[in-house]
Amino acid sequence: MKIILIGANGQLGTDLVAALAGHNLMLAIRPGTAGRTQAGLPYVELDVSKPEQVRAAVASFQPDLVLNTAAFHRVDDIECDARLALQVNAWAAQQAALICREADIAMLYVSTDYVFDGRKGAPYVEDDLPNPLSAYGASKLAGELLIRSAWHKHYIIRTCGLYGLAGAMGKGGNFVNTMLRLGRESQQTGKPVRVVCDQVCTPTFTQDLAGQIAALIESSRYGTYHITSDGQCSWYEFTREIFRLAGIAVEPVAITSKELNLPARRPPYSVLRNAGLQALGIDQMRHWRAALADYLRQAGALAG
Repeated sequence: MKIILIGANGQLGTDLVAALAGHNLMLAIRPGTAGRTQAGLPYVELDVSKPEQVRAAVASFQPDLVLNTAAFHRVDDIECDARLALQVNAWAAQQAALICREADIAMLYVSTDYVFDGRKGAPYVEDDLPNPLSAYGASKLAGELLIRSAWHKHYIIRTCGLYGLAGAMGKGGNFVNTMLRLGRESQQTGKPVRVVCDQVCTPTFTQDLAGQIAALIESSRYGTYHITSDGQCSWYEFTREIFRLAGIAVEPVAITSKELNLPARRPPYSVLRNAGLQALGIDQMRHWRAALADYLRQAGALAG
């Protein structure tokens, strides 16, 4: 399969390059980020918010699939000014879908658990009604709706709490790396590590997500899919497991979202069930504890 991978040097994109190694890839990266590109791999610079660049890439490469991982996901910044998020997460996604329709090719878009309000109290399945609490969640839901209305040959992937070996380009690191740093600093200074205990979800290793996406696109079964690790935890529980596995002798301090007082509201319970994958018989996602241990092992942070 010929695939244009937009955001190929991002946290998820980097793992997708490896997971899709058996395919013919065109790597598309954000202008000015070539230093993050994997050595030896060819790439083109592409601004997803400029449809003419996407159209030119499709015309020159003639892919079977455009896999779009590009997103603006600085959640609290978006709450104050949603213009860039709406441009990248919604309008640009729609434009890419229209270009795919013109070329009669498939498109894949990565969305988020933040499209839900967290009031269900049980794992969300794909046909549950979205109701985002934040401007970020609204921008991703807008992207979903615009893609669905633009072109039926689409995969919409909702996932959660991504962490990968490449880190998160737009955030200066991922949650696991941040907690490792704070935990080690706490061992030296005694400064407490404060983590919210009232947001329950399923953090997901991008290596697992990339492998699952590779399996899904082989099915050619278009639609909306939830793809997260198995199980659930609060960010506090996740941090405790990070510290335990990394041998960091620090007990994090549990706080509430209200105490953290961030601009954007987060859903209190946004666990996703991979119901669509299970129906296809291709759900291969590991439990979050096993995925975390593997991540720390590969990162050289696993104790013992």
